[in-house]
Amino acid sequence: MSFADTFKALSDPVRRDILQLLKQGRLSAGEISSHFAMTNATISYHLSILKKADLVFETREGTYIYYELNASVLEEIMLWLSDLKGEQAYEKTEN
Repeated sequence: MSFADTFKALSDPVRRDILQLLKQGRLSAGEISSHFAMTNATISYHLSILKKADLVFETREGTYIYYELNASVLEEIMLWLSDLKGEQAYEKTEN
């Protein structure tokens, strides 16, 4: 993953909407497409950009491809932004 790929992927509102959908759980490409007035090829293009940025995982099951959100990349970006802003990183404490 590179930050350039990640920020490019996040720069498009359609891709951000796809990530919002995937926040609820894994979806097939067809299920994702049903939320947009776009061709399947266009959705496939957006999904490929999200995959390249490691923002989504792809799993093939039979003839279906399912996509899931990869939250770890988002967490890395949040940590980097917090560090850039001068905030202390979140630390877990033992109870």
